[in-house]
Amino acid sequence: MVVALLLLVVITIVGFAAVRGTIVQQKLASNMFDRQVAFQSAEAALRAASDLLETNPNFIARDCQSSGVICPGNPFSDPNLPSGSIHDVSPGSAAGQYTPGAAASGKPQFVIESMGQWADPNSSTGFGQTANSHNAGVQGTSTTATYYRITARSGDPEDASSTENRAIVTLQAVVKRG
Repeated sequence: MVVALLLLVVITIVGFAAVRGTIVQQKLASNMFDRQVAFQSAEAALRAASDLLETNPNFIARDCQSSGVICPGNPFSDPNLPSGSIHDVSPGSAAGQYTPGAAASGKPQFVIESMGQWADPNSSTGFGQTANSHNAGVQGTSTTATYYRITARSGDPEDASSTENRAIVTLQAVVKRG
């Protein structure tokens, strides 16, 4: 009888451990799903900002090549970011818009910063890029392109009504125009 009771207690403890492990795995899977949805929202914001950059240069927050302008890596946490520089992505199907899924939390946001004009490495024929013996050591021509840094996030972490206890993903891309 005592042995049967001990076996029953051991089996119960093993059962509780299995249930707890299953609950932890469900939470992990749920968090991974939430992160993937947030990643897709931030990706949509990157694409929308890139589309808007083609047609509307008014979305550029600041020129990071100007003297005295400091552009930290994450503009969302920069207290010196000019007001109105953080843009929400509009819902819709036109260029610069996106259609959120039911699982998405909050509105994706983006900031566009001009990184300045630089020589385009695809067109540069400068030193060391010519095999012509008549032009050895001669500086060739190159075209310039304007580079923009787009930082996007899946939602506003300060908007507790839509992003509370949800994953927030921040992505960044450099886009070349011209």
